[in-house]
Amino acid sequence: MSAPSRQRPRPAELLDTARDLKTRYLRDLAELVGIDSGSYSPEGVNKVADWVQARLESLAFTVERISPLPPDDAAAGAYHRTGDVLVARRRGRLAEADGGRRILLAAHMDTVFEEGTAAERPFALDGTLARGPGVSDDKGGLLAGLAALDVLRRHGVEEYAELVFLATPDEEIGAPHSRPTTEAVARDVHHALGLECARENGDLVIARKGVADFRLVVTGRAAHAGIEPERGANAALAAAHLVVALQALNGRGDDVTVNVGVVRAGSRANIVCPQATLRLEVRAATAAGMRGARRAVEAAAARPAVPGTTVTVEQLDHCPPMEDTAASRRMLAAAGDAAAALGLPLGAAATGGVGDANLIAGAGVPVLDGLGPVGGADHTPQEWLDTATVAQRVALLASLITTLGAGDHADGA
Repeated sequence: MSAPSRQRPRPAELLDTARDLKTRYLRDLAELVGIDSGSYSPEGVNKVADWVQARLESLAFTVERISPLPPDDAAAGAYHRTGDVLVARRRGRLAEADGGRRILLAAHMDTVFEEGTAAERPFALDGTLARGPGVSDDKGGLLAGLAALDVLRRHGVEEYAELVFLATPDEEIGAPHSRPTTEAVARDVHHALGLECARENGDLVIARKGVADFRLVVTGRAAHAGIEPERGANAALAAAHLVVALQALNGRGDDVTVNVGVVRAGSRANIVCPQATLRLEVRAATAAGMRGARRAVEAAAARPAVPGTTVTVEQLDHCPPMEDTAASRRMLAAAGDAAAALGLPLGAAATGGVGDANLIAGAGVPVLDGLGPVGGADHTPQEWLDTATVAQRVALLASLITTLGAGDHADGA
């Protein structure tokens, strides 16, 4: 049976409510920025998790809290504990059969900053600009998501199948522990909204490159460099040629970027170098581009320039791209309609940076990211958030959830 129809709040009404919540938003932002929650500070991240869990429960969400465990093969001393993952759910009143959709909101609680940074650079307001560690990345976006949920609650909006709020503790270090949870949650939703802050010009993020890390080991043959160098096969020389070949892969389709970031070789100047190691990062805008880049790396490794040397290739990690798809473009169009009703110009950008949105997109879910307020200078002491954008961005997010949740948006790949 279809749920009874209910008049949807107009964007202007959502904006008025978001403005009413701004004072509370700023107070909350000062409190969260005052907590050191670096990725390797699990106690601090869990203080943020405690706070977020309490707020979600006050909004009638059921919260599951997951403490990541070390993998079975974790080497002694190599495992770094992180904080907990929060997965919060609230069922709506519109069944999927009647068009209701499951919407995921995703944010992260960790920052890149060390213990003591919050005391060294406490939260401060300079006109409309808020400053402090994590103010933009991602505490401002995290709070924008919670504020949007509060706006919807105050207007009685429940025309969706389910809202899911995901808060992760380790995004800044590649989500080594939260990734399985993120991917599992993503596989069960229709649309996802990333709460990283908007670009400095206000753009949302429509695409993020994928990234893969590789280790290449060049094996040569040692020899006395002065007496019988001809008996050796110089791995360092082969590695040098390989670096040139790998860097030449830049720009070959799908916006591929390649960077050899680490080169290590040899132990003594009087020995023909028997082994060298390269660490390589590859980024591409599409899954096809990632596959093509890997094939190109393997092809270069199969043709070492120095006779007697060989190269092995090991892929250490892979984060899928968040691709610019037809489905995400339809979500962007819905966001554009909401923005226009709010008098807010809205664009979209692609970026080379990765985040939790990549993992969600890799599960086959259309994603829009950058739905927090406008901010910038992430990962630096100059990090800022423009508080003048808070109310409009919260209203935009609330309006978009309303549209997507009610199925007033064409699904499809």
